[in-house]
Formats: sequence, C-alpha cells, structure tokens
Amino acid sequence: MLNNLRKKSKRVMVKAYSLTEILIVLCIIGILLLMVLPNQTSVIGQAKAIEAQAMLNQVYGLEKSHFYRHSKYSSNLEELGFEQEKTVDEGGQAVYKIEIVEASDDSFMARATAVSDLDSDGAFNTWEIDNKKMLTEVTKE
Repeated sequence: MLNNLRKKSKRVMVKAYSLTEILIVLCIIGILLLMVLPNQTSVIGQAKAIEAQAMLNQVYGLEKSHFYRHSKYSSNLEELGFEQEKTVDEGGQAVYKIEIVEASDDSFMARATAVSDLDSDGAFNTWEIDNKKMLTEVTKE
C-alpha cells in the first residue's frame, strides 16, 4: 500500500517552455516588427496617393462633361456634381481635400491636398490635374 501512495504522489513532468524562453521569443518578434514597420509607411503613403489620383480623375471626367455641355470649365465642385467625402479632420475617411484652383473657358486646374502629413516628411502631399489630364505631384517647400 505504501508503494501505491508513492506512485500516486510522484509528479508527472510535463515538457513546456519556461517564462524566460517565451519572453525572449516575444522580444525577437518585437524587434522584427520594428524593422518592418518603417517599410510599411511608404506603402501606406502610396495607397493614399492612389486615392488622390482617383478623385482627381473623377473631377477631370466631370469637368470634361461640363465643358462639352457648356463650352467652359466650372470652378464649383457642386456644379460638377462632385461630392467631397468628409475628411479625417471632419470625422470621415478621406485624407485629401479636393479643390478647383482655376477654371476658365479653355482650361482648369484641380488640386488634392492631404489634410495631414502622411509620410512624416514635414510637407503635405499635393496632387494636381489639368484639362490635358496631366496628373502631377506638387512638391511644396
């Protein structure tokens, strides 16, 4: 009977990782994440730039349509039928504010300006499109 008690009282050894080993693995994962995150910010900036380009291409199409109907370009986004989505500042999701910089009988210029510094370079990203569909990124000093 004493032998039976000894057998029952022996602890079963389960193989597992120690707390130190788990912490070391978590530290390595953290270091790897810190190395990857700076590379991801440029990808995010490129995605936001595509958003600006798409909105400006939409404005271009609306301006061309307005020009064919009225023989002049419009300086009013509402007149074109363009609805500016609420920006991040206003509680929306858009990161670019669209505006028509100039419009005349034979030309127009529309601009998309970021509402925040997307790539942390100290400048707000800005894109412009004209009546010839020349889409350019404007660098502001």
